[in-house]
Amino acid sequence: MVAKLPEEEHPKQAFGWAARDQSGLLSPFKFSRRATAEKDVAFKVLYCGICHSDLHMAKNEWGLTQYPLVPGHEIVGIVTEVGSKVEKFKVGDKVGVGCMVGSCHSCDSCHDNLENYCPKMILTYGAKNYDGTITYGGYSDLMVAEEHFIVRIPDNLSLDAGAPLLCAGITVYSPLRYFGLDKPGMHVGVVGLGGLGHVAVKFAKAMGVKVTVISTSPNKKQEAVENLGADSFLVSSDQDQMQSAMGTLDGIIDTVSAVHPMLPLFTLLKSHGKLVLVGAPEKPLELPVIPLIAGRKMVGGSCVGGMKETQEMIDFAAKHNITADVEVIPMDYVNTAMERILKGDVRYRFVIDVAKTLKP
Repeated sequence: MVAKLPEEEHPKQAFGWAARDQSGLLSPFKFSRRATAEKDVAFKVLYCGICHSDLHMAKNEWGLTQYPLVPGHEIVGIVTEVGSKVEKFKVGDKVGVGCMVGSCHSCDSCHDNLENYCPKMILTYGAKNYDGTITYGGYSDLMVAEEHFIVRIPDNLSLDAGAPLLCAGITVYSPLRYFGLDKPGMHVGVVGLGGLGHVAVKFAKAMGVKVTVISTSPNKKQEAVENLGADSFLVSSDQDQMQSAMGTLDGIIDTVSAVHPMLPLFTLLKSHGKLVLVGAPEKPLELPVIPLIAGRKMVGGSCVGGMKETQEMIDFAAKHNITADVEVIPMDYVNTAMERILKGDVRYRFVIDVAKTLKP
């Protein structure tokens, strides 16, 4: 049987930008979306954030990529069509899609509103959908997804600056809640002041938590303290600063997606403290065990959040006026943006203005 071309797989014609090989370079790409089924929501994509994982996937740095790859899982837009059994959305609503578009709906994780940990969870792009075709992400003009995986965007939340919350936001909100690092008066460290880190500071402060930013870049201190509201700042390579802060943190959210030493972070934790990893380095990290044993400290991980919690996070963000700090770019700037992400040259999230700049 001859495989169908991407633009022939489904009835809805779609257009976006895709990577074709490990160079990661993106270029215009014609494909198709499925017809809107009875529980589906179709929407016009207005904005899509660029996540660091888009870069990893485009270059196949995790060894998972199937080409052609249309990245993008911080997607917001306006509903254009709803299926006959859709209950929560109507045409004209502001909506979003994050990191997943499917799950089994029957496992323990799904029953616990933790679809993000479902063994059969379907990623928004680069994964095999229910029908066997490959999913395509938000660097494109339209999306079709099951109602269950659609998030309602409150009217008072800016769409361009709100888009990154669908990945970066929930990635830091969920561990703050789950690991109990959301109690007023607690002291939490945030490692890395990038796309994830700057949003983690905002969420933690809104929860009433004292926040220390830990960074390799001394020049980020003013930004962290004066603009984002962090209470203090540590340069991780400054031994005197790190020594003076030993045993002061109840928990740490580590957002760094590059290989970095764990030992200095363990020393900052109080006994019973928790270090939660949310970045995804392409190589394993070294885990010193003695400081964990000596202080009964915990190392954990967290991956985005379930749909119920993602909606909760978006509503919390709207209530507390939390958005990402973004640089809005045209679609044809995306390859330059990827190069800049590699250099850390973005404050703090690129967002593609899809509706105005994606041209066939």
